[in-house]
Amino acid sequence: MEQIQNFLPFILMFVVVYFFMILPQQKRAKKEREFESALKVGDKIITKSGIHGRIAEIAETSVVIETMSGKLKMERSAISMELSAKQNTPVVKK
Repeated sequence: MEQIQNFLPFILMFVVVYFFMILPQQKRAKKEREFESALKVGDKIITKSGIHGRIAEIAETSVVIETMSGKLKMERSAISMELSAKQNTPVVKK
């Protein structure tokens, strides 16, 4: 019984870390995978490095982005889910 009491703080610490750090990260990764798989030709996107463009071609792990200066081939993971969602959200005038 005393051994369980000695390890109880470590167990509680792991549970707290799991719920506040690991679980949200897993949810965010799942959303990003769904976003990457839902991409289609013609979508307006912004990459994580700030490049704006439109998807011209889609391959298994990469995309070709058409920008004002030409076409760029990038990995799907380089597309920012948050910035692309902001760009495609309609502007509400007050």
